Order: sequence, then C-alpha cells, then structure tokens
Amino acid sequence: MTEVWSKADLHIHSNHSDGLAKIPDIMEYVADRTDLKVIAVTDHNTIEGAVFAQSLADMYEFEVVVGEEVSSRSGHIIGLWLTETVPAGLSAAETVARINEQGGVAIIAHPFANRAFGPFGLESVGKAIHDVAFHALEVYNSSPYLVYANKLAAKAFAGGQGFAATGGSDAHVLKAIGKGYTLFRGTTADDLRRSIDALETRAEAARGGMSIALRYAFQYPKIRRLQAWNWERCKATK
Repeated sequence: MTEVWSKADLHIHSNHSDGLAKIPDIMEYVADRTDLKVIAVTDHNTIEGAVFAQSLADMYEFEVVVGEEVSSRSGHIIGLWLTETVPAGLSAAETVARINEQGGVAIIAHPFANRAFGPFGLESVGKAIHDVAFHALEVYNSSPYLVYANKLAAKAFAGGQGFAATGGSDAHVLKAIGKGYTLFRGTTADDLRRSIDALETRAEAARGGMSIALRYAFQYPKIRRLQAWNWERCKATK
C-alpha cells in the first residue's frame, strides 16, 4: 500500500487581523486553487477568524486547525489546536505555557526575522530556541522578505534541536496561500498532529514566489496599516 503524504499551510492571516481576505474567500480559494488537506488560520492575537473558518470546514474536503500568531515579548509564536485566545505581551515561556495548557502546539514563527520585517513589536525569537520548550520551528515561511531568515532557520533545524519542522505561507493575500507548506504523513488534522509529535514533518516551498512578491509589494501599504492598527489594539488591551 502506497504511503500518503499531504500538505498543510499552518500560517494564514485573514481580515480578522492584518490579512486582506475574508474567511469565506480563504475557504473557497483553498478548495478551488490548492491541494492542501489542512490549513491553520493564525491571525494576530485572536482566534476569532480561525473559529469561523473551522465552523465552515464541514462544507469542504480539507480540515481547519484553530490557531493564533501570538505577539509575545520576544516575538511571534504560533499556537495551534487552541480553544481560547492567548493574550499578547507575555514572555516567550509564558506564551508557550498558555498554549500547552490548552493541549496545543507551539511553533516559533519566522524565528530569525529582523525588525525590518515588522516594526510593530516584532523581535526575533531565534535566540529563545535553547531556552523555551517549543514543539516546532517554522523552517520555511514564503513571505518575500524572509529569504535570509529562512536560511538561518534551516541551519538551526539541521542542528538536531529536537523540533518538528513546519512550513507556512504567512499569507496576507489569497494568492500566497499554499506557497509555503508543511508535508505530513496522512491526510487529516489528527494525522498532522501525530506527524508533528513524531518529528517527521517537512517544510516545503511551492512555485510562484516572484508573482507573490510583486503582489505583496502592491498591497504592502495596506498590510502595513493593518499591522499598525493590530499592534495598537494589542497595546490597548494590556
């Protein structure tokens, strides 16, 4: 019997934070334009969009994991399989602890991004790899600004740190979805979780990076305004 491996995009933003696409449009795009079997909606500091997406998943042939990209004091940490929002502004260790309390998976997002990637509170969490018990490292992020950061992440992962490798698009526009993905054994969200736990997932890149870079460049001012609004919202809730 042939072993089945599938694709999951574990880093997607919607208009519930700083993405440009609405959840129904994301669902339709994934169904019609990708071969993804699992997606995770990971808006900044909210699971509202992810919960909405999961409520629609029965109508599609792919599954949705509820996620969040949490703005910790050390940088962005993705939590998957969440049931409630993890607050922004905590330490990296406390953020991971809150994810663990929900039985979730904690992923270091774009671990070696510099502040030029996002001036609204983003720091690199690459230095925390040895200090915090993360489950996985985002080895590939298809954002056009992270070519060098991806190389550093791949080098860190090659060092045998005991993390699972994940890939994601960090999509803020529809056509970026699936351009970075996680390859896992099986076809379901449960299979994905088992593959992460077994440290057998792989981070992969799809074709079409240049066209996505151009699309990001065109939409960059609008995305930046949304990021600024999202950061101010986070500070107001502290």
